[in-house]
Amino acid sequence: MRIKNLYYLSAVAVILLHSIGCNNAVESKTNATGAAAVADSTLPALETEAPNSDYKPAFAGQTRIGAVKTITAYQSEILDTGLVRPWAVTIMPDDRLLVTSKSGYMEIRGTDGKLQKKIIGFPKVDDAGQGGLLDVALDPDFNNNKIIYWSFSEPYKKGNLTAVGKGMLNETAGKVDNPMVIFRALPELNNSTLHYGSRLIFDKDGNLFVSAGERSVLEGRAQAQLLNAGLGKIFKITKDGKPAPGNPFLATSGVMPEIYSYGHRNPQGLDINPVTGELWETEFGPRGGDEVNRILPGKNYGWPVITYGIEYNGKKIGDSIQQKEGMEQPVYYWDPVASPSGIAFYKGNDIPEWENNLFIGGLSSMHIIRLVIKDNKVTGEEWLLSDKKERFRDIAYNKGALYTVTDAGKLIKISKK
Repeated sequence: MRIKNLYYLSAVAVILLHSIGCNNAVESKTNATGAAAVADSTLPALETEAPNSDYKPAFAGQTRIGAVKTITAYQSEILDTGLVRPWAVTIMPDDRLLVTSKSGYMEIRGTDGKLQKKIIGFPKVDDAGQGGLLDVALDPDFNNNKIIYWSFSEPYKKGNLTAVGKGMLNETAGKVDNPMVIFRALPELNNSTLHYGSRLIFDKDGNLFVSAGERSVLEGRAQAQLLNAGLGKIFKITKDGKPAPGNPFLATSGVMPEIYSYGHRNPQGLDINPVTGELWETEFGPRGGDEVNRILPGKNYGWPVITYGIEYNGKKIGDSIQQKEGMEQPVYYWDPVASPSGIAFYKGNDIPEWENNLFIGGLSSMHIIRLVIKDNKVTGEEWLLSDKKERFRDIAYNKGALYTVTDAGKLIKISKK
């Protein structure tokens, strides 16, 4: 959950002064391929606000890395402004866009961003708070079977939870046929409408990664460390919602066999690194401590035992520690704020210095974050589209362009000029 703090106004001013506008062309250090490799020490620091805490990073470059700036001219185009409560955008095989609405439906939009078809017929969602119809992923064999998968906050028994549904996209009829729930991140809670997590992505073997938050409340927070509970986890399941073959806890008694990693807070960003084939993730910290993680099977990512954030009321969390044996360190973190939502690796080289960079939609930070990554370390950071003053909810890559949706209902394309 993100709430405004005293740094908000001054942070926005810093963003406007120091982040790049979409048409700037400035110099950065590059390697032989043209891709930016290291931060440029001649550029001003991106983040100049004081952190929320006096915590020290575990290694150099884990936070507040030096800035880079894009040298290739690029542009941003607002394709449409009529989206209603958008949460996710994904690319269809014919390059059209499938966009979810928290209100419980999806929209097919053309390559020009214009609405072509509204899709209804999904199971009921609890769209209070951070809930609703959330992410969507296409079956790897979508061209033949038209199957889609979606995550949503499901009213369930005496509460609600993060669930995954599956059905056939019937574009002609404007609905999803034969919808069914294939997975639930149990237990349900009856005292939270927050931290559903809820991002989806398929791996190369056709299994589905699913992220689920710990629901914000203390009851759920504690369960992020429990292997018999589905809160604060990343799962790996088959297309039918069963534990994926090779999952790390398949042979462990008393453990949810669908668990791939644990100790997460509110993971809203998932993508596969095109260089390594590994899963990368972003998650919201509390007040400070938003994270980028390289997700490895069976690993514990520490929440709420270790964190670089503090409570929203300013108090320390737990024993106020940032490192512990057996718990993974984030590749990168922000303090005071990033609010990282959807993410996408730039998988082409139309803009050469962006190749294999990670792009992150920032909510309360109100910019898109570009991270240059080398050998699983962040070597440079850039803030894009700060002048738009938007909360960037999700981002997707397709054929040299990035597509992003904002909480204000805009669909924006970013491409080489």
